[in-house]
Amino acid sequence: MKLFTLKNTVIGSILGSFLMFGAIGSASAQNYNDQYRQWQEAQRRAQNEYRNYQRSRSRDDYRDWQRAQQRAQQEYREYQQSQRNGYYNGNRNVSSRYYRVYRNGSYYQTDSRGAELLRQAVNSGYQQGFQQGQQDARYRRNSSYYGNDIYRSGVYGYQSYVDRSQYQYYFQQGFQRGYEDGFNNQYRYGYRSNNGISILGNILNGILNIAAQ
Repeated sequence: MKLFTLKNTVIGSILGSFLMFGAIGSASAQNYNDQYRQWQEAQRRAQNEYRNYQRSRSRDDYRDWQRAQQRAQQEYREYQQSQRNGYYNGNRNVSSRYYRVYRNGSYYQTDSRGAELLRQAVNSGYQQGFQQGQQDARYRRNSSYYGNDIYRSGVYGYQSYVDRSQYQYYFQQGFQRGYEDGFNNQYRYGYRSNNGISILGNILNGILNIAAQ
């Protein structure tokens, strides 16, 4: 009778642990999703404020745009932190989540870490393209990113966790848009904050065409 009671106690403890960690994992996954949506919303607001400023060129609209940019940057940092928490806390509900990416008529699958690296490829490409575009405009060179070594290589910031050709493709997509903005001294595809420049969330999503499975 004591052995039976002890066995039930052990089984109950194991089940309780599974339920507890499952609840923690679900909460962390929900937090990750919430942070991503909040970042996207902040990006959209920043873009709208920038458009308002472009139309009016007023100081008030400029301040609103700056505040919206800062908010978007803060939301992005919180989103990145929730992503790191998923990786390093062993949360399978977050780190093992899979995404479907559509490119050139085909779909392929990646996990949360791979999806984040592809997002970084687009954003890094935009940043590098912006700088190269600015330089070409400053020195009165022809507007062309095709011959740029960084663009042609497409591996700036590459990590072998994702396929090299996939990284190159998305880096170059971001580079093209960054180059156009930098050369023309505009922010059609991105925005500037105290921490530098980044591609807009809706542009990034349009390039990646990524969906959770």
